[in-house]
Amino acid sequence: MLNGLISLLPVFAFLAALVFLDSYKLVNFRSILLTILVGCAMTIPPFLFSGVVLGVLHIGSGIYSLYGGPIVEELCKALYMIYLMRQKRVGFGVDAAIYGFSIGAGFSLVENIYYLESLPGQHILLWVARGLGTAVMHGGSTALFALITKSLSDRGGLKVRTMIPGLAAAIVMHSFYNHFLLSPLVPTALLLALFPVIFQQSEKTTRKWLGVGLDTDLQLLDIITSGDIAQPRIGGYFRTLQQQFRSEIIVDMICLVRLHTELAIRAKGLLMMRSRGFNPPSGPELPEKFAELKYLQKSIGKTGQLALAPLLHMSSRDLWQIHMLRG
Repeated sequence: MLNGLISLLPVFAFLAALVFLDSYKLVNFRSILLTILVGCAMTIPPFLFSGVVLGVLHIGSGIYSLYGGPIVEELCKALYMIYLMRQKRVGFGVDAAIYGFSIGAGFSLVENIYYLESLPGQHILLWVARGLGTAVMHGGSTALFALITKSLSDRGGLKVRTMIPGLAAAIVMHSFYNHFLLSPLVPTALLLALFPVIFQQSEKTTRKWLGVGLDTDLQLLDIITSGDIAQPRIGGYFRTLQQQFRSEIIVDMICLVRLHTELAIRAKGLLMMRSRGFNPPSGPELPEKFAELKYLQKSIGKTGQLALAPLLHMSSRDLWQIHMLRG
């Protein structure tokens, strides 16, 4: 029991610290728990693959752990992170780091339990090394992939070329650690030094985005609700759309812009309240609003949504805030 606690406690203590440092509470407890469970499940493919490689291809276990293992394991851990980004569930570097570290925490949980069963009676220093070193390395490498990929995808979209640098960095970090060139305490020390800086920079980005985005959303909502939609910028754009869409579709487009903007303002207000220590309820009317949003999106179709992109600010961060309200 003591060996198990020593091998698992550090990585989950780091994860708790990351969540505590996130003043905007960008990732809820349910999402963290689900991500940890996914990380646990991600140990299965590498385990099966290693059995094939070692049993069929007769590659030495030492060579595989240095080069093959890091590639396969980091690829598997990255898959769910990529899924979250594609679903617009990741808005900033902070939640990217939390999601990434949660995946690694789940992965190390199963891996350390396996070694506890396979290596009974080992010296306690082995479990100290696995807890402070290997487990933290798993969380840190996936968090590193998430941070780099999120930063690059914000500028160039989530594509293969924006995933490769982060994945390469995670694999190199993992392989370098397996070469035993680093003390088990080095990954822990690096994370202690780097994550506060990353969080501080990400919080500045969040505050800037909230300020600029909220002003823009409020101006757009004021134009729509005041009935001044004929003003040059908005009115001219909708007059252009009238040449391509039927009048009833144009009405649905205006309703969609209004509803989308209202939800965006609400999401930004929720983030601001969280940063001040408040956690207001989501509101009973939200399911109806999302049902209306879904109906309007279906009504105007994919082409109509693409036409509205300049007004709706359809970046990954802007879409993320809508998903955040869904919980």
